[in-house]
Amino acid sequence: MSRLIVISNRVSAPTPQQPSAQGGLAVALTAALREADGIWFGWSGETGETGELKFETFDGVTSATIDLPEQDVEEYYDGYANRTLWPLFHYRLGLTEFERDFQGGYERVNRLFAEVISPHIEPDDLIWVHDYHMIPLGWLLRQQGITNRLGFFLHIPWPPTDLLHALPEHRRLVEALFAYDLVGFHTREWLETFHDYVVREMGGTIEDDDRVTVGGRTIRAIACPIGIDAREFIASAQSNEAVTTQNRVVESLSGRRLIVGVDRLDYSKGLEERFNGYLRFLDTRPDAHAQVTMLQIAPPSRASVQSYQDIRATLDALSGRINGAHAEIDWVPLRYVNRGLPRGVLAGVYRAAKIGLVTPLRDGMNLVAKEFVAAQDPEDPGVLILSRFAGAAAQLTGALLINPYSPDEMADAIEHALNMPRDERIARWRPMFDNVVDEDVIWWRKRFTEVLASTERVAEVALEV
Repeated sequence: MSRLIVISNRVSAPTPQQPSAQGGLAVALTAALREADGIWFGWSGETGETGELKFETFDGVTSATIDLPEQDVEEYYDGYANRTLWPLFHYRLGLTEFERDFQGGYERVNRLFAEVISPHIEPDDLIWVHDYHMIPLGWLLRQQGITNRLGFFLHIPWPPTDLLHALPEHRRLVEALFAYDLVGFHTREWLETFHDYVVREMGGTIEDDDRVTVGGRTIRAIACPIGIDAREFIASAQSNEAVTTQNRVVESLSGRRLIVGVDRLDYSKGLEERFNGYLRFLDTRPDAHAQVTMLQIAPPSRASVQSYQDIRATLDALSGRINGAHAEIDWVPLRYVNRGLPRGVLAGVYRAAKIGLVTPLRDGMNLVAKEFVAAQDPEDPGVLILSRFAGAAAQLTGALLINPYSPDEMADAIEHALNMPRDERIARWRPMFDNVVDEDVIWWRKRFTEVLASTERVAEVALEV
């Protein structure tokens, strides 16, 4: 059996300090690494002089991490990854920063990873690279003489061709993907926008069997939507921690129904638009004030990036405006929490909620929507209101799909959800629940790795980047 080699920006394998893998992706990959005696490579998250890889094995999973100099973190991670690629790939050209130093740091760190990882790769290893931080890594591994099967999965959207034109040396970035044998996207939409670039800009051809050819190099490109660890999350929703949380939340509502949003504090999540949509609901439906309370959980991230500081300031002001305009002495319309909560607590919050409000402006998938569905009471499920611009909208068709830019459409959807009969709620929820269980994170991992293992190993072709 081939070993599985996972490479990503950060490593989420279990350690003595953090014995449980964090999140569905980590659960799926650590299970595969344990089965295949593999290794998970990535950045340690620490700054310092670049040294040798630090190996650690815990609970049957081996991780290998390396520190990065502060300049590399600023240019590769804070810079090119999060101030250039992230906003551009989420269609936010106005927030995208183009700096030559950022691009240089990005390529320098990817080259470092290729150099330090390649000596540890064995001939039959299956290599799986993850996300926008590591797009050039496959090509750089090929330069190190690696001819193994190489897969790459993009966890964020792929932007339209005309938008990608804004990126300096955009073709060089896309050409690097042709060093991989398999490239994966969450949805057909992201796959088709990739196809469009390949055909229009590179003169490539697309075959019916997922094969994409440019010049003398053919790769496979597939849509493979990630899921959550559904069974684990369903169990979490029934745990003592979740039940205690649910009861506590319900008691605090004094008979009102809960609308919940859970998002990392990021401009792509549509939080400002969500607050404005909820405000429109309150402004236009004064009789509904006694019916609802909204809870928004938004742990901060990337605090060193100015655009993230700006969104936090905007939301702080908006939450104050909403509560200042509509609060009563015995009711606060918006509860705004700026910290993360344990998974069991979140599961209890989801189960207490009558509406899950998931309104990203653009999202590769969005697993919060799937967690909300998984946590619901089958006899009395809540209603999912979901942005049509989330990747999850392609699977969760029982949701109320909305345009998150329209506050009136969001307000109408909230009213519709509050008045939805129980039979309709169950009829909408059941197919979504079945999809969440059937196409979970284990299904996603197995599908991708099985397709990768079935591809031919790289031919000796020139990879021009």
